[in-house]
Amino acid sequence: MGEAGGGGALRRAGIAGAAIGVLAAGAAAGVALERLTVGRSVRQKARLALDSTGPYGTLRGTPGRALADDGTVLAYETDEVPGSPVTVVFSHGFCLSQDSWHYQRAALRGRVRTVFWDQRGHGRSERGPEEPVTIDRLGRDLKAVVDAAAPEGPLVLVGHSMGGMTVMALAGRYPELVRDRVAAVAFVGTSAGRLEEVSYGLPPAGVQAVRKVLPGVLRALGSQAALVERGRRATADLFAGLVKKYSFASPDVDPAVVRFAERMIESVPVDVVAAFYPAFAAHDGLPALGALRGLPALALAGDLDLVTPASHTEAIAAELPGAELLLVPGTGHLVMLERPDAVTGALTALLARAGEGPDNG
Repeated sequence: MGEAGGGGALRRAGIAGAAIGVLAAGAAAGVALERLTVGRSVRQKARLALDSTGPYGTLRGTPGRALADDGTVLAYETDEVPGSPVTVVFSHGFCLSQDSWHYQRAALRGRVRTVFWDQRGHGRSERGPEEPVTIDRLGRDLKAVVDAAAPEGPLVLVGHSMGGMTVMALAGRYPELVRDRVAAVAFVGTSAGRLEEVSYGLPPAGVQAVRKVLPGVLRALGSQAALVERGRRATADLFAGLVKKYSFASPDVDPAVVRFAERMIESVPVDVVAAFYPAFAAHDGLPALGALRGLPALALAGDLDLVTPASHTEAIAAELPGAELLLVPGTGHLVMLERPDAVTGALTALLARAGEGPDNG
């Protein structure tokens, strides 16, 4: 690479640093305080210890493979229950995996048939050839998973964040599937659109700066993925602070759960992040919600969610008459990990409302 190319890389790095600096300001303050009191080697040992703490990410079911219509192999797992009246299909959020539903999977195991799958480029699923990735593409992927893992019988569709958008895309493209087979639907910490207006808890000037540069920054970083991944490891402390700030809100969240979330997020390559990011600004799921009206529905979020604010969940509930709206107090974006009992209880109640619950057989 010549000087011009090197200068371009430096400029991109400078822009990236500015954007990430704006996003990380609050988290960095906490990290700086931690560094004053806890040595680096101690922090590294603590992360290693947390990696081996708890059962997070260890629950496994019967593996399967679904083939998307573009040839991408999508990994899913089923937890079978003979005679189950329904199959509950869980779709995870951006930069997570099927393991993000750990607590709900543990609670429902043996009570109702469940399917957990990894979105393309996440977890054990292939990346696929299509970039950038659209939300409509994810809806077609979910259809492939349903066809492979639950080709018959009633369905309950559950989606967190991007997973909820995926459910909307499925409903918009395949309304006949909803009409014939979907018994209930749950949206957890998700949005039907207008994500470009989210402030992420930043002041207006910071939001405008990030929105202006972030798409280009991600493209640039995605083209230098190996370098960026090394940089991620070098800035592990700051990354951990960002994860905690934007994933959780309560001060008493289990450090092992925070570390579990961090591991999921850091496992997604930056070029996959870049391929998905443009889809969120373009997302408009309101028309698709029309196909879900009349179904038992749940719209749930943490009331302190900085990524998809509670107002977005309220907007979904407003489009689904009769939906249960539940805002969990003092909770952030990963509400299913931060307040698992609240989420699992609401899902169990939804199954009962649909007449398909584990206590209705």
